[in-house]
Amino acid sequence: MKVDILSLFPEMFSGVLHSSILKKAQEKGAVSFTVTDFRDYADNKHRKVDDYPYGGGAGMVLAPQPIFDAAAAAAAKSTSLKKPRIVLMCPQGERFSQRKAEELAKEDHLIIICGHYEGYDERIRQHLVTDEISIGDYVLTGGELGAMVIVDAVTRLIPDVLGNEESHQQDSFSTGMLEHPHYTRPAEFRGLKVPEVLQSGNHAMIDEWRRKESLKRTFERRPELLEHIELSDKEKAWLAEWNQSN
Repeated sequence: MKVDILSLFPEMFSGVLHSSILKKAQEKGAVSFTVTDFRDYADNKHRKVDDYPYGGGAGMVLAPQPIFDAAAAAAAKSTSLKKPRIVLMCPQGERFSQRKAEELAKEDHLIIICGHYEGYDERIRQHLVTDEISIGDYVLTGGELGAMVIVDAVTRLIPDVLGNEESHQQDSFSTGMLEHPHYTRPAEFRGLKVPEVLQSGNHAMIDEWRRKESLKRTFERRPELLEHIELSDKEKAWLAEWNQSN
């Protein structure tokens, strides 16, 4: 996968993109990142990329020309026959989710636009981008932190990046529910013991325990997620039992 990030502050990405899983993913050739300062595409000698809003009002608005041209230049370097997915980081956008990350991970080329100031010229939304994404119902100084979140969530889903294909399949939200508890050695720590079933070697029992604990954790913490999950009769019985005990 090729990822282009258009930003006014490309230096913000240097640590994130060259650490941990993102660094290893690049070393494996699974993904490549290019961060571009879209001031470089401004058509004026002062590299100005914003202007006052028509109709008046506070703040400055990002002009269409530099962003259109920067995105076009990034798209022209694509080696894929598919058009790139162009993502606009925006508080008004679709709430980012694991499902969205899985969708984007199937693409060959992503272009992520990070804005600043009061907002974007509406023509960017209407005629350039394919997706508008928000990482939450709050406003940040710019789109850079949101772009980092998306890049991290998407990259770890690319085949062979994590090494173990099951690593992300059991993540919270990938199954529709929150992930089950995890334990490691020692089997007893300060009087606190690992559940015996996890030490039994019986994989069927372990799988059932994990599914039950995942369901229970979702029931307790994010019950609204259960509205979209098809449950077995046994799982419905567990839910009924927990409801009665509350």
